[in-house]
Amino acid sequence: MIGAATRAAAAALALVLAACGREQPVDQVEAGRKVFARCANCHQVGPGARNLFGPELNGIIGRRAGGLPGYAYSPALKQAGFTWDEAKLAAFVRDPEQVVPGNAMRFWGLSDERQVANLLAYLRSHPAQ
Repeated sequence: MIGAATRAAAAALALVLAACGREQPVDQVEAGRKVFARCANCHQVGPGARNLFGPELNGIIGRRAGGLPGYAYSPALKQAGFTWDEAKLAAFVRDPEQVVPGNAMRFWGLSDERQVANLLAYLRSHPAQ
């Protein structure tokens, strides 16, 4: 659940972004949900998310690559040696093979920077359960 202070901060940020002519965070999360539809065949987020062909992605930002218990990662991801931050995750969704050579994810990547930003906003909206 989002607390009142978080909602107030989000509303203030939305006003600032709107004044700058940028998407509001809620709109960006919704746009990211639409982008995530491309990922949903293999990944889940939200309450009750489970591992499919790929691991569930709740709380991915801040998680050690290849580190979700109960998912059988490729050796490449198990040995990646980093923690997902926004920059690393953005690079990965742009070109998974470039970031983690030999990973098992079969995804060509996103080339549209707005889609990448929207996807990250959506994933940020799903903390670890």
